[in-house]
Amino acid sequence: QLQASGGGLVQAGGSMRLSCASSGRDFRSDTMGWFRQAPGKEREFVAASRGSLFTTYYADSVKGRFSISRDNAKSTVYLQMNSLKPEDTAVYYCAADRPPTAIAGRLREAVSYDTWGQGTLVTVSN
Repeated sequence: QLQASGGGLVQAGGSMRLSCASSGRDFRSDTMGWFRQAPGKEREFVAASRGSLFTTYYADSVKGRFSISRDNAKSTVYLQMNSLKPEDTAVYYCAADRPPTAIAGRLREAVSYDTWGQGTLVTVSN
């Protein structure tokens, strides 16, 4: 029900936009999140968007460089990534909390999300 796309290879300092299309239900109220997992590391929170409250959240490591947005008419959430660094290399996953039940303090936890996309690989070269 979540289909992520947009990954690939980019040079350090470059930009990339990931998309995640949702299907099967009302998207507007869902909390949508992006997570990433680098080789040999645990999955980590990147960004989240609460549909009903129009609020966004970011990991400190991407704040100021990444931006999460959503197009409710297209049931799609985006992750715009600028000033990419080699340490941003990872498989990026989109996730949904549907219906949204997690409180703000738990949006950075993967367990708060019940639906996951398949992941898309982002590789940032030096």
